[in-house]
Amino acid sequence: MKKGRITWGGIVFFACFLIIVSCARTPEYSREELEKLKVEGIAELLAKTQSKPWKGEDFVPGRPGGTWSSGITAEPKSFNLLIAERDAETLAIVGSLHEYLLSYDPVNRRWEPKCAFPEIVVDEEKGTLKVIYTLRDNLYWSYYNSDKKIPVTSDDVVFWYNEIEGDQAFHSSAYNSQFITLANGESAHVDIEKIDEKRFSFNFPRIDANPLLSTNCRFGPSFIYAKAKEEGGVQKVLDLFSIASDPKEIPSMGQWFITEYVPGLRLVFHRNPDYWEKDSAGTSLPYIEKNIVQILPDKGTQFLVFKEGGVEAYGALPEDLDDLINNNKGNYSVFNDEGSLGAALWSFNQNPKMKDAPWYEWFIQKEFRQAMSSILNRDRIITQVYRGLAEPKFDFFASANPYYNPDIKLKYVYNPETAIDILASIGIKQDNAGIMRDEKGQAIEFDLSIPADATTYSDTASILMDEAAKIGIKINIRATDFQKLVNQLSGTYDWSSIFIGLGINFWPTQGSNVWPSSGNLHLWHPLQEKPATEWEARVDELYNEGSFTIDRENAQKIWDEYQSIILEQCPVIYLMRPRSFYAILNRWDLTNFYYDNLKAALTSYLFLK
Repeated sequence: MKKGRITWGGIVFFACFLIIVSCARTPEYSREELEKLKVEGIAELLAKTQSKPWKGEDFVPGRPGGTWSSGITAEPKSFNLLIAERDAETLAIVGSLHEYLLSYDPVNRRWEPKCAFPEIVVDEEKGTLKVIYTLRDNLYWSYYNSDKKIPVTSDDVVFWYNEIEGDQAFHSSAYNSQFITLANGESAHVDIEKIDEKRFSFNFPRIDANPLLSTNCRFGPSFIYAKAKEEGGVQKVLDLFSIASDPKEIPSMGQWFITEYVPGLRLVFHRNPDYWEKDSAGTSLPYIEKNIVQILPDKGTQFLVFKEGGVEAYGALPEDLDDLINNNKGNYSVFNDEGSLGAALWSFNQNPKMKDAPWYEWFIQKEFRQAMSSILNRDRIITQVYRGLAEPKFDFFASANPYYNPDIKLKYVYNPETAIDILASIGIKQDNAGIMRDEKGQAIEFDLSIPADATTYSDTASILMDEAAKIGIKINIRATDFQKLVNQLSGTYDWSSIFIGLGINFWPTQGSNVWPSSGNLHLWHPLQEKPATEWEARVDELYNEGSFTIDRENAQKIWDEYQSIILEQCPVIYLMRPRSFYAILNRWDLTNFYYDNLKAALTSYLFLK
């Protein structure tokens, strides 16, 4: 993960718990009924599942072999790593052919080498810093069922950093993360330098508090991408490895080769025998020899196929739990986590390009956003949508973040009376018919965009619409194609409000293209030449200052203020942290399997019984 940047592939549009418009009104409950429903049956359900978080245990040696079958709901958009960063499902597929320089262990809170070993060199006199990486010796770009192997070199990383992520023409989400702000306020570039075939250096013009996060990356084979760029420029690079390509001709340095793609049916992966990682007995990982990924239209179909043994595992939805747990004939085991560390969010368009829209004047006022937070009935959503198997997210950082502060919470929780009072303070009041109107007499009405292919629970949208209607506000749900949503957020900016997920803040400096005002994914008003508001200017200052503050106590003060401002201004309103469940067939030896909210389903070390 690069410092701050969040890729489109990392954007999960409320993936596990998003909503589609529901035509039926959801039933209303009193607060007492909500609380009763919230806990009813949960303990019994949880008692029939297992809790097995990974706490740093060593993995036992396994046996190679076996075929893993899984399912996805969406077709890959490309096999090109650059294209893949814009789409989560595509990135999950293409990412298996690549490798990060490092990985972060959130349990032991330490960085570990993947394909390179880092060394941090600080020059305190000059106030500069270098991160020198040394690539492993046994790294190759390999081809399936071929003796052709091309060593991974520094040229791959340097080219990708300078000519792909560093070229604005590609609109990579990593571009912004290559720049830092100096103490005098000027912007400076973090340069990369080739030392030799195996070593390269990231050179910081200022000492960075977390340079490993800032420099960690994945990259493609330069001998292919550089040739394409030289011969045909940007377009030829984008045309590389389309879904029409023969996947066996795509090199891999990761755990897998893609060996077959049949649109609408399946992808087939085979184990990469040249992958560098081995277990304690010297056996190459992964153990699984073949992975067949079926393209299934929705989660419901995946559940049916899982129950018939057609896929190895299933991430359960709340409505599946009774069936999943109570009709288990010993064919599979069900695991639970402790609830997601992150949550999807609700954001409002404050881009001046939309200043002629009636809602623009409402959205740019923090009081309006605070009022919207105050009509979000999370208890009702948790009970009716998640059957109590979720918690509201009232904080900003995840609890795993080193600067998480449990005392810093959102103040604007569900209270319709408070919402009405806040709106009145900015001249928005109900008329005689109960319709909420602004000082110009305009009825308060706006759209809420969600992805058209969302596969889980429709009730959240209905509940939000219903709660808004109770105080005279009309919200229209707009189910929109994913690619159109991406274009609206990053190009046309013609959206009103949106549900979206931006991953988990394990580090305070994650989101450099989201939280600073200049970010290209600063949702509510991206790519600002200078901060549009005083509070955004202060957030920029704090983000920059915190990025370069080494002293823990001083850094905590900075990040406390940072969190407090965002939770007070409500440019985004977080929703729920759902508890997740994962079922896996018992034909697999589960000694090395773990499931928790830090690493999700840890399946890399699975082997057959």
